[in-house]
Amino acid sequence: MMPNFHRQTQACPNLGLGLGLRSQHFNEILDRKPKVDWFEIISENFMDSGGRPRHVLRQIAEQYPIVMHGVSMSIGSSDPLDLNYLRRLKQLIDEVQPAWVSDHLCWTGALSLNSHDLLPLPLTDAALRHVCERVDQVQNLLQRPIVLENPSTYLSYTQSHIPEWEFFSALTAETGCGMLLDVNNVFVSAFNNEFDPFEYIEGLPHQSIVQMHLAGHQHCGDYIIDTHDSPVTNTVWQLFNLAWQRTQGCATCLEWDGNIPSFSEYHQELLKAKKYMHSGTSFNAEPDRYQAKLNPELAISNPINFMVPQANVVANQGGK
Repeated sequence: MMPNFHRQTQACPNLGLGLGLRSQHFNEILDRKPKVDWFEIISENFMDSGGRPRHVLRQIAEQYPIVMHGVSMSIGSSDPLDLNYLRRLKQLIDEVQPAWVSDHLCWTGALSLNSHDLLPLPLTDAALRHVCERVDQVQNLLQRPIVLENPSTYLSYTQSHIPEWEFFSALTAETGCGMLLDVNNVFVSAFNNEFDPFEYIEGLPHQSIVQMHLAGHQHCGDYIIDTHDSPVTNTVWQLFNLAWQRTQGCATCLEWDGNIPSFSEYHQELLKAKKYMHSGTSFNAEPDRYQAKLNPELAISNPINFMVPQANVVANQGGK
């Protein structure tokens, strides 16, 4: 680990309230310059693109702070790190100069096959050593600390013996990387895997949390799917309130990837976060509204039926 990575991560600024940048909103952002504190881009959407997307990104980066968020680093895979991918990522970093660069604690493929999905790791001592070594390699290649997000999960490995929050504590302490706390993912994983989401947040390395994510999900009765296609639910706001108190506030971003609303509606949902930043906030006792609406034809952010078909069967039967 580079000795200054801890200091760099802990010095990451609180950028305020940001939005995931979506192409549907390009024109409104360029024309109206809305009062959003910052934008998060999906790195892969711009790494190999030129033309209008890159032109738009350059214009937006002149007006707003940018954070890069990736989905293809595959930090947990048993395959060697994809050096070509990391070189292209570094090129975009050098051009955009983001406040930080994040990806997920997951693997996306093996044996050179890409699942295009964010698959969970077995949470073991061996996996922790493996991920720490690869985070060190990536940080040395990029010459900056990276930030890793807790994934949404639909099953647990029988081999796992380290709670995910303890895995993150050890990972950030060993490598100096930061954590992106996806509050919605905590709730989704907690429901699907039967752990307490409040205990999860209490157990995290709060000083290493650089950013938080908020999003909506689909509650299917026996399981929840992380769909990013609806407003944030009441329970997730409660978890955000706790995380905000424990981190003493950090940059927070709303993601919306399906049924994407108008920019105005998207922005208004983000601004609700201000209501939940204070201790003693009262919460609606009504149950979350978005339940049992799953449409199997909908694109979901983490489909699990590509690489692990049997796991999909178990999940759809309400198993873990």
